[in-house]
Amino acid sequence: MRKTNYLVLGSGVAGLTFAIKIAEHFPNKKVTIVTKANEEESNTKYAQGGIAVVMNQIEDNFQKHIEDTLICGDGLCNEEVVKIVVTEGPKRVQELIDWGTQFDKNREGSFDLGREGGHTSNRVMHHKDQTGYEIERAILAKAHLQKNIEIFDYHFGTDLIIKDNICFGARVLDEKTNELLSFQADFTLLATGGIGQVYGHTTNPVIATGDGIAMAKRANASIKDMEFIQFHPTALFSNDLSSTFLISEAVRGFGAYLRNKVGHRFMLDCDKRGELASRDIVSQCIEQELKKSGNECVYLDCTHLDIIEFKKHFPMIYDRCKSIGIVIENDWIPVIPAQHYVCGGVVVDTNGKTSVENLFACGECSQTGLHGANRLASNSLLEAIVYSDRIFNYLKENTITNSIKIHSIEKDTKNQYFDENCIVSTRKKLQIIMQKNVSIVRNNLDLELTKNQLILWKESIDSLKLNYKVTKEMYELENMIDVSLLVVSHSLKRTENKGGFIKN
Repeated sequence: MRKTNYLVLGSGVAGLTFAIKIAEHFPNKKVTIVTKANEEESNTKYAQGGIAVVMNQIEDNFQKHIEDTLICGDGLCNEEVVKIVVTEGPKRVQELIDWGTQFDKNREGSFDLGREGGHTSNRVMHHKDQTGYEIERAILAKAHLQKNIEIFDYHFGTDLIIKDNICFGARVLDEKTNELLSFQADFTLLATGGIGQVYGHTTNPVIATGDGIAMAKRANASIKDMEFIQFHPTALFSNDLSSTFLISEAVRGFGAYLRNKVGHRFMLDCDKRGELASRDIVSQCIEQELKKSGNECVYLDCTHLDIIEFKKHFPMIYDRCKSIGIVIENDWIPVIPAQHYVCGGVVVDTNGKTSVENLFACGECSQTGLHGANRLASNSLLEAIVYSDRIFNYLKENTITNSIKIHSIEKDTKNQYFDENCIVSTRKKLQIIMQKNVSIVRNNLDLELTKNQLILWKESIDSLKLNYKVTKEMYELENMIDVSLLVVSHSLKRTENKGGFIKN
């Protein structure tokens, strides 16, 4: 049994910024971060585009950002939440800067603000095409300065410890020893990121298996809007069923064109904003174009752009394309929509509180009401830093000590491991069926078939856990099944097409 005051599951921007603030405010209290891979591995690290925030109120203003967010969310955003996140954003971004995050500046010394789909102004702060990586670097360094923060990497949260709808911490698997541990906490924060790995093509890293949302579901926390899956329009096309390299939306903001195989700019036929329409519309238009043409991908044309400036703004994208034989100044980049973000998740109030007492959620695993039916580009990092701050401000005024006795976990006496190849095979089958049946356009027949298969897999996993020693891979598969069932069941219940959700 390990005891802590604040238990944080996840080491991305949401979890780390909360941990830093609460540790600084309460230097005599213990803050524990549990993360399933190395401490720097998170969805944050892979965020290329940047943070959408109003930092230039001469050419931009809060109301424009609020309206852009509401329009993108297709009528389902919580307007109060949108106003909170947009207006509190600049102070939170300034904190990142104060902690050492380096954002790009122009020749005049002002922030070099980019523009992405759905935005009516240039307001995206960035660090080349590796914004998330830069933020993660800075906040990790800041976290290591706090003597009362302890980070357990390669530790996997398996389930929340719940009694009478109160959270007392979490069960955690030590991945190196395969030992199950109990972490007792006064307060627990889920900051576990997204669900991308349930799809065959995703921009998310391999760790994004929906663990926090699945744990919250098993704890009977309220979960909402899981049908709203955002597909990023321009992931680098690959036949490989693995994490897909993202071609940042900022490339289209920089002036790139989307073309079909014969060179036609089809987005102009779909929306007057062309390539700068919101992600849901661009993804749906690409899907229609592919079905109409029978081609496997469309293309992003950057050949008309200033290549020196392109390489300056997008060095990682340029190098990645070059490594596979695509010379951007001459060649079009083959792209296809890929799962990118889940707009739903664990329901929280404006203080980040879930429906379970002493359990909070922040970042992609939470449902704040900001995104509605479709997330406005680069609003996710903004939401994470605003809500981690709101959770901190709530908890600095509301402290408790959980004195309940938590029973230690009985040692797992089972000595036989299940065939890992079977786990890998089932995981791939799940990704294929979700990609095929629960993608950009869905229908009830395919959803019902998928639901029935997921239930069978869930029953199989439940049986395996009784008879075999449980591993991280088995827990991940269980979580992927659980969140896939949420996506499917929420999709079946929704009858009106909204934002990123289309049913025919």
